[in-house]
Parts: sequence; C-alpha cells; structure tokens
Amino acid sequence: MKRRQFITLVGGAAAWPLAARAQQAAMPVVGLLSPQSRGAASQLLEAFRRGLAETGYVEGQNVAIEYRLTEGRFDRLAEMAADLVRRQVSAISVPGGSVATLAAKAATQTIPIVFGVAEDPVKLGLVASLARPGGNLTGINFFTAEVVAKRLGLLRELLPSAARIAVLVNPTNATNAEATVRDVQSAAPAMGLQIQIFNASTNSEIDASFATLVRERADALFVAPDAFFTARRVQLVHLATRHTIPATYPVREFVEAGGLMSYGTSITDMYRHVGVYTGRILKGAKPADLPVVQSSKFELIINLQTAKLFGLNVPAMLLASADEVIE
Repeated sequence: MKRRQFITLVGGAAAWPLAARAQQAAMPVVGLLSPQSRGAASQLLEAFRRGLAETGYVEGQNVAIEYRLTEGRFDRLAEMAADLVRRQVSAISVPGGSVATLAAKAATQTIPIVFGVAEDPVKLGLVASLARPGGNLTGINFFTAEVVAKRLGLLRELLPSAARIAVLVNPTNATNAEATVRDVQSAAPAMGLQIQIFNASTNSEIDASFATLVRERADALFVAPDAFFTARRVQLVHLATRHTIPATYPVREFVEAGGLMSYGTSITDMYRHVGVYTGRILKGAKPADLPVVQSSKFELIINLQTAKLFGLNVPAMLLASADEVIE
C-alpha cells in the first residue's frame, strides 16, 4: 500500500467517529413529561413513539427521548419540567393531563409544548383558541372530564337499584377533581343517586378509601379521570374485584385490566396524536399554527367476565350500545 493511500485510509477511519458524534449531537431531543409510571404506561409510550414514527422520527435513529415519569408524584412535575428546559430539549410532550401541562407551561415560554388534556385548554389558559393556539403550546383535548353525567347515567343503567355512589378523585389534580365533583353532584339528583366523595393521591389513600366505602356499603364506585388513577389501574381494579364493588372508569385501559365498564375517549390514541404533533413540530411546524385536536369518538367498553363474576346481568340494550364487549 502506498503511503498516500495509507494516510487517506487512516484519516477516513478517524473521521467516522467524529461524523457519528456530530450526527448524534444534531439529533433532536424530545422531553416526555407525565405523572405515569413506566411499567403501567408501556403501551401508552409505545403509542407515542408510533405517532412520532408516522412523521418519520424513530427513537434512537433520528430522535432521542428524555423520559420524565413521576410515578404518580404530581409534586415532582415542576422540577422535572424545569430539568427538561435546562437540557434545552427541542420540544416537550405532555400527554399526562392538565397539571403536567401547566407545569411545563410555567417552565418555558419558548420551547414548543404538545399537550394532552381532558379539560377545555382555553379555559385552562393554555391556548388563545382551539383553531389558533397563538403561543408555544398546542395538542389534544380528549374530553374525559366532560362526559361525567353520561358515565353516571350508564352506571345507573347497569345498576338500576343503586342508590349510593362513591366518587374517587385525586385532590392534587385540583382542576379535574373539582370539575368531576361539580358535574357528578349536578347530575346525581335527577337519577335518584346519593354521592359520597373520596380523596386519594397515594396508594395507601386508595386502600383507605376502599376500606371506608366498603364499610359504608356504597353500591358502586365512580373513578374520576386522572393520570395517577390510570397508573394505578391494576390496584383499583383489584380492590374493586376483591370487594365486589361495581365500578365505572374513564378509559378502556381499566377494563382491559379487568375493570367492569368504561366510557370515554381512547388515551392510547391521544398519546399517538401527541407523538404525531411532536413530530410535525420537529419538522418545523409552529405550535401557534397547529389547531388543537378534539377527540370526537367516545367508546363504551364492558367486561362481561367481570359482570358475571359480580353476579350482574348486563341489560341487553346496554350491551347492544357497547363499542366492545370483553368476554
């Protein structure tokens, strides 16, 4: 081998690591902030990555994801949002509800934020309007907090003799909890239902709430839409089954874990939408110009196995109206 060819070969080999490092350094980084836990949210996180992939971004190939999952600790959201800002991520994806989104909004006015919230994002002060958000935030409004009366009516249809309904809310998610309590208490009298509110923001408080509602013989349980409750769905479903408490849940993930019935929009699809919007922003779209997407499909899911375990006969009309029956 000639000396010039050898120098060229060695120089090229040395340049490869530099090129790889330069490519890695140029790779956009997305911060994902959520009060979920990694194990409970594995399916949701996969849906987020699937949404990113629909826009051409694959984790580890041309995008990096910094996960900040608080394991139900809402008090850590502000700290983790600030950490993502310090790391100068390209965008912050917040599919974990209004508390997480408000924490991200407080942390930065410049980094693009893509949210997934159950409440009206205009009323929350996240965007100027749904059509033209106008700032550094946009995302998905998936309405689970706005179908409370419908869910209560479906529970009444399933349990026509029920009179006392326990309602479980997370007080650390104040906006959501207050809206749920207000809507339940507004709808209950016309259905002849008595409502008792239970607060839980930790695993032990969930256990304590069940102990009390069982002792006081609640006829059924209404679980508020909340990211912490979704993360603790196995615990909630286990306790409801153990004590034979018929329960209605806000999303299908509870029913897939063995819960009795859910009515709401798809959280999995919401995570995918957040991924799609995040990818569009990485490609150059501005949050101010991306309209907030509103979920338009609501699904009623009934677990017939659980109903039989509880000794319940699900009315034929209710079964006929279900989008999916798990047998």
